[in-house]
Amino acid sequence: MSVRIRPARAAEAAALTGLALRSKAHWGYDADFLAACRDELTVAADEVVRRRATVADRDGRVLGFTTLEGEPPVGVLGMMFVEPQVIGQGIGRLLFRHTVTAARELGFARLTIDADPHAEPFYRAMGAVRAGDVPSGSVAGRLLPRLVLTVRR
Repeated sequence: MSVRIRPARAAEAAALTGLALRSKAHWGYDADFLAACRDELTVAADEVVRRRATVADRDGRVLGFTTLEGEPPVGVLGMMFVEPQVIGQGIGRLLFRHTVTAARELGFARLTIDADPHAEPFYRAMGAVRAGDVPSGSVAGRLLPRLVLTVRR
């Protein structure tokens, strides 16, 4: 079964939110932590196009998604989540590469990524470089690694 990368649909917003929360929970975060992150992990239907949401779809089932935000030359990989049961099967790599290709075609020269600490090794393996720390938008006092990816022409 092949995976198809396609634009997300506004009608999928609630499903994307659920996927993001399941993916975050995969790392062992408790219910209080996930509740604190809920607003930040919510995808609204009216944001899907503006945030350039893209999904990995296999036989009509969404396996993961990304958002590519901002305007060239510097953008943001705002969200990237994969269903826990398919983590490690190449879905994230496929989504990431597709998003970087889209960024290049749109004229982005650089993407920033404020990553969950558990995801930092993945982003580094994909070529991103750590550029410091940023405060979490959900949990006071928590710092997240900021990574930067140069989009090669």
